[in-house]
Amino acid sequence: MKITYREALNLSLKDCLNLHPNSFLIGEDVGAYGGTYAVSKNLLKEFGSDKIIDAPLSEVGFTGLGIGAAMGGMKPIVEIMTINFALLAFDQIINTAAIVNFMSGGQIHLPLIIRMTSGGGRQLGAQHSNSFEGWLAHIPGLKILAPATVEDARYMLIYAMNETSPVIIIEHALLFNISEECPDVLQEFNPFHAQLKNVGKDLTLITYGGMLPRCMQACAEMKKKGFEIEVIDLRCLRPLDNKTIFSSVKKNHRVLIVDEGWRSGSLAAEISSRITENCFYDLDAPVYRLCRKEFPIPYPRHLEEAIIPRFEDIVIKLEEILK
Repeated sequence: MKITYREALNLSLKDCLNLHPNSFLIGEDVGAYGGTYAVSKNLLKEFGSDKIIDAPLSEVGFTGLGIGAAMGGMKPIVEIMTINFALLAFDQIINTAAIVNFMSGGQIHLPLIIRMTSGGGRQLGAQHSNSFEGWLAHIPGLKILAPATVEDARYMLIYAMNETSPVIIIEHALLFNISEECPDVLQEFNPFHAQLKNVGKDLTLITYGGMLPRCMQACAEMKKKGFEIEVIDLRCLRPLDNKTIFSSVKKNHRVLIVDEGWRSGSLAAEISSRITENCFYDLDAPVYRLCRKEFPIPYPRHLEEAIIPRFEDIVIKLEEILK
């Protein structure tokens, strides 16, 4: 069945709300409006206002409500409109959700899902276009998922609902309209494992989220030039799947990490460090990174495109490394 990323998320929400009687969705505009990106369209009509709750403009408030509900035995799904607005709820996410199990000596579990949208490329300016995945992946006690395909959008949430610790699902805004074949039933599915999206022997290309389609496009272009690039979709940003990463690096000996976050203190820097520590003698070249340029996102489209790694930038970087 061919569906869009947006439709996959909608179907996933329906399944979760049906499978778990103690679940509900809360966030800004998730009900009557159908969601900022139409992900929760028609859910209010189907499930009613007890399970689809329009929240006031207070991320810290409704995220705290979700945490309290999870402590009380419910399975809340909290939607934060963009990752930028999640900054307003960081106190709740980091000082409560991430540590409550530890602080309670394992007595309190928190089956909480927090969904948020990330990434630039939509001409929404510096306040609405950031990629703070690396910040959240820095925090012990959280699990961070980044669906980059329709299949992951369809099934990651369902899998995450069985967790007893907080899971943050970060959906890239430029992926909502992509359309792909999606199986009705999955035999095996574990979102906490990275996936090889393309097998190759010349270089390992590591990425996640909104950068995956651009990396796959670059991989196809490099194939025309005679190079076989292995592409890893991280899928889970915390915990990282070291086994898949190291295995590929030890086979291919060259690495490029493409990350939409800023280069300084980035998730790419963490991955690079782990590879250097564990695979140093398998490398034929330094570990290279291609990240967002170190500026706030400009509003004009041509400047925004110059800030975020493009398909052409990835191809140029790959050619440089392989030379």
